[in-house]
Amino acid sequence: MSSAAVTEARKEMRARAVARRQREQATGGWEAQRGFDELGRPLRDLTFCVVDLETTGNSPDNGGMITEIGAVKVRGGEVLGEFQTLVNPHTGIPPSIAVLTGITNSMVASSPTIESVLPAFLEFAEGCVLVAHNAPFDVGFLKHFAAKQERPWPRFEVLDTVKIARRVVTRDEAPNHKLGSLARVFGSPTTPNHRALSDARATVDVLHGMMERLGNIGVQTLEDLAVFSAKVTTAQRKKRHLAEDLPHAPGVYLFKDDKGRALYIGTSKDLRTRVRTYFTASETRSRMGEMVGLAATVQGIECATALEAAVRELRLIAEHKPPYNRRSRRPEKMHFVKLTQEPWPRLSLVKQVLDDDADYLGPFGSRKVAEKALQALHDTFPIRQCADRLPLLPRKTPCVLAELHRCLSPCDQSVPAETYATLVSRVRESLLHRPDEVVETVTERLTGLAEQERFEEAAVHRDRLTSYLRAAARTQRLTALTRLPDLTAIRREDDGRWAVHVVRHGRLAAAGVIPREANAHAYVADLQLSAETVLDAPGPVPAASAEETELVLRWLESPGVRLAHVEGEWTCPIGGAGRRAAALERV
Repeated sequence: MSSAAVTEARKEMRARAVARRQREQATGGWEAQRGFDELGRPLRDLTFCVVDLETTGNSPDNGGMITEIGAVKVRGGEVLGEFQTLVNPHTGIPPSIAVLTGITNSMVASSPTIESVLPAFLEFAEGCVLVAHNAPFDVGFLKHFAAKQERPWPRFEVLDTVKIARRVVTRDEAPNHKLGSLARVFGSPTTPNHRALSDARATVDVLHGMMERLGNIGVQTLEDLAVFSAKVTTAQRKKRHLAEDLPHAPGVYLFKDDKGRALYIGTSKDLRTRVRTYFTASETRSRMGEMVGLAATVQGIECATALEAAVRELRLIAEHKPPYNRRSRRPEKMHFVKLTQEPWPRLSLVKQVLDDDADYLGPFGSRKVAEKALQALHDTFPIRQCADRLPLLPRKTPCVLAELHRCLSPCDQSVPAETYATLVSRVRESLLHRPDEVVETVTERLTGLAEQERFEEAAVHRDRLTSYLRAAARTQRLTALTRLPDLTAIRREDDGRWAVHVVRHGRLAAAGVIPREANAHAYVADLQLSAETVLDAPGPVPAASAEETELVLRWLESPGVRLAHVEGEWTCPIGGAGRRAAALERV
């Protein structure tokens, strides 16, 4: 940048500083904060305690003592109060420090000690966000003496104006980020002079000036400020208006391109708050920055509860398959292990649950995992593995599995139908109710392999058992819910209101929140009448995706849920796979 350009830039900055001071004098407040839209915890609504210390040294661990505390409490640009006191350090003030600060031994001789000053300051700062220029220094001293007095340190949130300035103020504006340099940049009427209250007042002006700049690039909340990064793109900043019409309510949001195609779908307890973060410096994911660059509109769908929002998100992702969502785009791509219904049943890998009275294990997220579970079953039961459909009286040549005693070989009629039927019953019991036989068989093999130090083979069998147990536990939990025609549950939420969900065959059929003045019984009854009609279908997840049903299950199993109505029996087998799966996960 040329010297002429630098001169012009500085003139412009000085003009802006003068204009800002004039606005503050006219309004008596922090104009930049007053203009902020509500998002998270707006900076305009927070109370800041800007503090500065004078000390006898650089570290309390090396004997440094506090000689003065000054603080200014502000909110929305209005000064709520000031705190200032000298502190008797009970030690001599080094001459160099006395020259720098102007605080002498005689000045602090009759002053209160830190034992009485610190409690008063903590009371003054209670409930505030602490702000300091080089905050680790000032806060470090305060925390040191709080610990020395065995006084609990309040859980203050802390802002460091030096750290913020390094991201906001360029070298062209100031040669360094010292408080005096920044005070000149932002036109502070108070000149820092190494006295605590004066420096705190100057820090307030610096903080206001930086907040004004940050507000222009979308940093409007304490949360934004905590994760502020200069990497936000111009495209992100220019599209902040896309969130303006969204409500402060739970729901689902859809980013769409100029042709109306969904780019990304998400959910939030506060739609407007969440979507605004995509256009501010708090969003640092490069993939999301690319998505925002393509977005032309944002659609919001309000939901009564967080669970309804999460379910709608899954359904919309499955419907639109947005390119910037990495999960839940293919819920239809599931795999099951099926115990077929035929004269000589077998285990088969399938992608769909049919209404054929067969028994199913799953769903599995990938064929590879399903194959591992299938192999665990084949390792346990000598059920046939050929893919042919055998007649009642088959006449075939047995395969090598029969010679290895891994198949009862019904293909050559070497096993009675009754014996084979008993084997099939054992397989069905392991699929639907008790995994014990599979667990015991595979565990015995694992033990033998480990004793022989064949650890790689043992790991293969361990993975097979893990896949089988996870699937069995999942099948039993899902089936327990999907077989219920109607279930209505309620729970008191954090805001004191009661959330109501109607679940039919594992699918969320209705959701609502009981109004505070409404008759609860009447509201629940009306919600049940207006709920979606859900038809029964075969399989563990017939009426909804597995992810949706599991979302519903997690909510139903959360603390505080009460069952208002259940049609049918909601039970899981007492000897089911859940207890075994939990133990295996711990291993």
